[in-house]
Amino acid sequence: MNWINNVVRPKIQRVFKKKTDVPDNLWRKCPACNEMIFHRDLDAALNVCPHCGNHMKLSTAMRLTSLFDEGQFQTVAVQGVPLDPLKFRDQKKYPDRLKEARAKTGREDSVTVAHGPLDGIEIVTAIQDFAFMGGSLGMAAGEAIIKGAEVALEKNAPYVLFAASGGARMQEGIMSLMQMPRTTVAVQMLRDAGLPYIVVLTDPTSGGVLASYAMLGDIHIAEPGALIGFSGRRVIEQTIREKLPEDFQLAEFQFDHGMLDMIVHRHQLKETLARTIRILTHRPKLAPIGASNLPARAGAKA
Repeated sequence: MNWINNVVRPKIQRVFKKKTDVPDNLWRKCPACNEMIFHRDLDAALNVCPHCGNHMKLSTAMRLTSLFDEGQFQTVAVQGVPLDPLKFRDQKKYPDRLKEARAKTGREDSVTVAHGPLDGIEIVTAIQDFAFMGGSLGMAAGEAIIKGAEVALEKNAPYVLFAASGGARMQEGIMSLMQMPRTTVAVQMLRDAGLPYIVVLTDPTSGGVLASYAMLGDIHIAEPGALIGFSGRRVIEQTIREKLPEDFQLAEFQFDHGMLDMIVHRHQLKETLARTIRILTHRPKLAPIGASNLPARAGAKA
């Protein structure tokens, strides 16, 4: 037997025991400035680095909670699609990749649809999760985006879409590419009904997603530093045989070249969306009870 068990008193033995109940992910490193951040501080900051302001990827759950009033929302069920229509296999079978992604994220696919109040106005949102196979657009994701548009039409509500994707899902081939025109038709239905369609471009948004519904919004908002572009930087440089600017395809570059309407810090995003929706739907912000809507008379003391 160990001499500690024989000689040392039980209370002192605790000092020698190895702690096994301490999580190993209490601190997270910012990929931009390499500073270590306590996980609770990072969660409270919505995954925005307090040192350099870098916007890290945000989970669907955190995005939903931070968007709706008091975190109150209802998710929308989406019709199922064929699991593996092409029987695709690379290093792993496609169903196995789906199983891993579902276990990792707790989501059925890359897009989640929900509705609820934003500053007192009922809205519908669709959120792409980059953690689910790179937020790739497949049949299930396309079906979810279309379902979100249909719910917006039913509720006569604005539609807010958060894009985060590497593009079309290669495991579904042409079935994935078909979601580009299908989602485009859904956006046109919203336009015909006169309903606002706002797109928030997060890091990264690229490929077929950018070439379809992600750039068809009435208003395009981007988070700071988000990578936004159809093709990759290296592919473009090798094709045109020119060196591209350092900030090429970043949100700031796209804004300067007229591709975006605004760049909004994540902490101001909810307020900006609420204000934009009120403008587009002609719903002025109601004054607090007891407040006067009349302008102050000249010479009156403040």
